Amino acid sequence: MIEQAQLRIYKFANSKMRNCKMAIGKLFIGRKVRELRQANHATQAQFADKIGISTSYLNQIENNQRPISAAVLLALAEKFGIDIAELSSGQNDRLLSALTEALSDPLFEQYSPSLQELKLVTQNAPGLAHALIDCHQAYRRNSEQLASYDDRFGGAAPNETTSYDEVRDFFHFVDNYIHELDVEAENLAAELKLGEGDNHAALSACLERRYGVRVVRGEAGDEAIRRFDPASRILTISRYAAAPTRDFQLAVQIAQMHAAPKIEQVLKQAGFRTEEAVEICRLGLENYFAGALVLPYRTFHQAARELRHDVELLAARFGASLEQVCHRLSTLQRPGLKGVPIFFARIDRAGNITKRHSAARLQFARFGAACPLWNAHQAFEMPGRIIRQLAETPDGVRYLCVATQVNKGSVGFRASQPSYALALGCEISYADQFVYADGLDLNNRAAYDPIGISCRICERTKCTSRAVPPLKRKLVVDHRLRNAVPYEIE
Repeated sequence: MIEQAQLRIYKFANSKMRNCKMAIGKLFIGRKVRELRQANHATQAQFADKIGISTSYLNQIENNQRPISAAVLLALAEKFGIDIAELSSGQNDRLLSALTEALSDPLFEQYSPSLQELKLVTQNAPGLAHALIDCHQAYRRNSEQLASYDDRFGGAAPNETTSYDEVRDFFHFVDNYIHELDVEAENLAAELKLGEGDNHAALSACLERRYGVRVVRGEAGDEAIRRFDPASRILTISRYAAAPTRDFQLAVQIAQMHAAPKIEQVLKQAGFRTEEAVEICRLGLENYFAGALVLPYRTFHQAARELRHDVELLAARFGASLEQVCHRLSTLQRPGLKGVPIFFARIDRAGNITKRHSAARLQFARFGAACPLWNAHQAFEMPGRIIRQLAETPDGVRYLCVATQVNKGSVGFRASQPSYALALGCEISYADQFVYADGLDLNNRAAYDPIGISCRICERTKCTSRAVPPLKRKLVVDHRLRNAVPYEIE
């Protein structure tokens, strides 16, 4: 049994190494290895002896002078019980993507760092990388504001990060997982026996018994989805809200009352610069707790594996909406019990990404629209259907992409019902854990559509769907020749 387990770990380690080499070259994780050694209070000699390598080799690994091998990854997994996937991907990929996009700006046209240089910065000096990204964002906002200047100056200062962007980056760089809130919500869900009967009755009873809050239905003309009156202790829920929305809003009210101390602690540690950002993040954390309450971590994680991430079956089992399920899948990042690393986005008809998170190597552009070749846009053409796509990004990484269209808002003929596309997916090495991979020829290179992140940073030179030229690439115009795109990219 032990030998079989070791063989599985070894195969997984080799698989991760192969995937990383295909995508971004050899695996350099020196800072993570150093942090692991220091956490175990070991000298380099002691640590090297523990994993069976020389001290000089360990020193070279920690300083990113040599990549880590599959054998060393295996030794780390066996000796210290670490998650290989956690070592080889995650925050570094998101930071590397954000830094690469920032440095693709024409502002840095005289400097073209190699991929190895960028990896050294993100792995060894992540604080410096974050600072550079912040500076670039301030520069972009300044440029955009000056370009639209029209005799009066209003709104935020040009170099000030918007509160919304600051909060979005907070969730992005904590991997969309807040451990303290997630565990607290899971414990409360077990106490309330959610999922074992009528969730609505259980949530309503919790509010009334613990906090003296009475839940009532809204009047016919009341447009508010949820309204709480602290004086009367009455919580009004829209009479037209769908069951998943209704239960989620009850869970939000519980979050405000039950999880307030832990939410305040997270906000204090985040160190936001404005009170507006604090309030926006507080709302996000309340929603996070609510999602973790109605979809408790371990139960949902196990169901996702059993149902092979069939989002419709998961929604039916937990009485949740498709969006709640997709969003929750993107938060399964608990150390020691991680889910499949997926990407998730919600996109409106104009192509704006209104929600986004990626635990995979695919990272969404911070500026501009998503790639038009991505199947998320096709979801609007086939409402009510789940569509699949095999896709490959310019770095050679392949993905299974799933998208579907949903409507939100109120019911009724005159009601506004915004339409969104929900998109999620995973790297192809995890595709067998998704029901949506069944019947697809995963080994056929021709089956993969070439997609990018956004046109402004995409390196593909022959894409007929290109909207704008790539930054930092010279254009060649031939007046005697006209192709689908009116210029060539040198």
